[in-house]
Amino acid sequence: MIRVTPRISLDESELQEEFVRASGPGGQHVNKTETAVQLRFDVAASPNIPDDVKARLARLAGSRMTAAGVLILSGDSYRSQMRNREDVRERLIDLIRDASVPPKVRRKTKPTYGSQQRRLEGKAKRSEVKQGRRGPTGD
Repeated sequence: MIRVTPRISLDESELQEEFVRASGPGGQHVNKTETAVQLRFDVAASPNIPDDVKARLARLAGSRMTAAGVLILSGDSYRSQMRNREDVRERLIDLIRDASVPPKVRRKTKPTYGSQQRRLEGKAKRSEVKQGRRGPTGD
């Protein structure tokens, strides 16, 4: 079990990892080794993630989440397959942790008396400037 938060843990069997050849420079080594990792996590079918976290996770993941609810993360930053694997898992855990934090409820507040006065003074000053631009006929 991978511990994400005190109330969320992921089972290793829920993660599917596929190793592919990484793109970019690296000479002959990059052409013969499969160091890049593609991690798939079926968020929709996961029993360990609450529904509210699933909804926030879908919004945070954006295009990395498929229509079927599968989160796909790729990692090819390192030359080592193991480091890429650790990096992708860490990014998954961070994403789930971010989604597990509920958004703060916004409470409506009134503008302060001082801010209202400053706004009205600014409007009056601007009005004076514009009135000063008018011609002598008052048009």
